[in-house]
Amino acid sequence: MTEEQLRILITDLESDRIERTISFREDKLGPAVCALSNDFPNHRQTGYILLGVKDDGTLGGLSIGDEELQKIGNIKSNGNVLPQPSLSVSEVFHFNEGDVVVVEVRPSLYPPVRYDGRCWIRVGPRKAKASLEEERILTERRVSYAKTFDLVPALGSSVRDISIDLFKINYLPSAIDKETLAENGRTTEEQLASLRFYDPGEKCPTYAGILLFGLNPEFYLPGAYIQYVKFSGEQMTSDVVFEKKFSGALITELRQLDDFIKSNIVKDRPVKKASFQEDILRNYSYWALRELIMNAVMHRSYESNAPAYIYEFSDHIEIINPGGLFGEATPENFPNASDYRNVVVAEAMKVLGYVNRFNYGVKRAKDELMRNGNGEPDFDLSLITKFKVAIPINRQW
Repeated sequence: MTEEQLRILITDLESDRIERTISFREDKLGPAVCALSNDFPNHRQTGYILLGVKDDGTLGGLSIGDEELQKIGNIKSNGNVLPQPSLSVSEVFHFNEGDVVVVEVRPSLYPPVRYDGRCWIRVGPRKAKASLEEERILTERRVSYAKTFDLVPALGSSVRDISIDLFKINYLPSAIDKETLAENGRTTEEQLASLRFYDPGEKCPTYAGILLFGLNPEFYLPGAYIQYVKFSGEQMTSDVVFEKKFSGALITELRQLDDFIKSNIVKDRPVKKASFQEDILRNYSYWALRELIMNAVMHRSYESNAPAYIYEFSDHIEIINPGGLFGEATPENFPNASDYRNVVVAEAMKVLGYVNRFNYGVKRAKDELMRNGNGEPDFDLSLITKFKVAIPINRQW
């Protein structure tokens, strides 16, 4: 963006694609990003947040540095705006009356978008909370956009194929703010549809709904499970010591998987030091192992009939999931870039607390493994139809 283009945006006080603010607080930026992402007027054009500009178009006299720019970046990665927004940040423009930075927000392909469980839209030059009818419009509009696989309707299924209790008791209160939940008039199908678990056009759950809350997900997706196998030695030719299958609705399967990692895979033992002190030695970093396994669940291809595998050997663990790197993620930019094969599953895992931030987990997992004494995980990015990571056991174990 040029300075001349920016001046035109600053003076256009009537546009519903422009938000002006001098606040870098998340509770101000989050709703603004959410509203522009929803693109309720259906312009299908980029929206702009002008940081450093007051509502009347005058500059706010701000000095914008790295700390303020970091706050903008956090809006995209911290998972409070879901689905993850598509935005970019300009360079800082320096004027005599103060600094200005422009945030370009592209319309989401997967509306409705929410900030902290609440749906915001633009109404003329201001933002407002979406009404039930406005949310319905956004939900219906989504079917005309490109879909990821988990947004595709599971034809032949019905609401009877999913557990409404799991959805309403275990998920809905975490995904939607209390004020919206308290409003009357939403049927179960409308609640599911607003969170992309139901296709109102086909009148059936999406594959995301089947995966998260399905009574029998494998009926529609034969590979929708995780197979754990423990071997006595270092290779698959070794004897099998134990095996377990994790299947069923992801909302319960993920909890079982998390508990299993903590109690059956990760092990501690005391190690004596000088002066009768002890250190705790851990075979694997719990946080890193959990993160890499959850990544396999989130990024795998559910179109494949193959499950995800966790193989535990005497000296390492291998995690293999169907589906290689996706979209913008390539062997050259991994793990600094990421893309989401299953946007609704990714959002749900963030809501449920199994993902802390987007495009962050693999890098932190590597750091955690190094600190624990495991060394670097080995990512095999050469496989076209699979993604594989090998994690060495703690060298001192």
